[in-house]
Amino acid sequence: MLGLRIKQLQRKLQKVRKQRDQGRQARRKRELPAISLVGYTNAGKSTLFNRVTEASVYAADQLFATLDTTLRRLELDNGQELILADTVGFIRDLPHQLVEAFRSTLEEVAEADLLLHVIDAASPTRDEEVRQVEAVLAELGAADVPVLRVYNKVDLLGRGAGIVRNGQGDPVEVWLSAEAGEGVDLLLEVLAERVGAARVRGLVRLPPAEGRLRARFYALGDVIEEQVDDQGASLLKVDLPRRDLDRLYRKEGLTAPLEPIEAGGV
Repeated sequence: MLGLRIKQLQRKLQKVRKQRDQGRQARRKRELPAISLVGYTNAGKSTLFNRVTEASVYAADQLFATLDTTLRRLELDNGQELILADTVGFIRDLPHQLVEAFRSTLEEVAEADLLLHVIDAASPTRDEEVRQVEAVLAELGAADVPVLRVYNKVDLLGRGAGIVRNGQGDPVEVWLSAEAGEGVDLLLEVLAERVGAARVRGLVRLPPAEGRLRARFYALGDVIEEQVDDQGASLLKVDLPRRDLDRLYRKEGLTAPLEPIEAGGV
């Protein structure tokens, strides 16, 4: 009986995965970037999600307060729209079976354009929690997804909110308090900056011999329009995450990613 029940649950999980994949493909076709909140349990992900989206996701100081992915459309001040996803919190040494049980939920993470790694800045075991989250992300196949660290609960540290940038001027950290709302405006400002840089939109010119690569673009669901020129080359108008473009060319064995032609119509 237990074996039969396990098989039934596995079939249901497979169905959920298929439904979620269809949903992700539909969002891609609408050209909406996807951003997922990840982090150690009780880091404040759902509180931040509620603050940013004005939603009412259950938030509590307990394990797995969020068990399913919650999606909300968010419009930034610059008019850019995106999909924000709140996911289950991670714990230390997350059992493999538990990762598998949550896989249909956590697949949103691996498919995201950007991850917001929410960190409890006041936790005495902060560094260890960060390492545990990064380990789970690697297991989920999300190690190469761009990450923005969000240090939450600065009000408990007695320090103010702020943005930390690297040597190239790119934002890599945001310090804020989701509970008090301090610094949330800075996060939205950084999202507007990062989302635009995380995607590639334009034309890709593929010679007739690159039929396989053309098929891969279509498999990703990122081709908006296609035309064929006089030489038989395919001109694909695409809109996709930069990481997907780079990964695609690496997988096809090309030495250097081909840069899309500047967008201006096909």
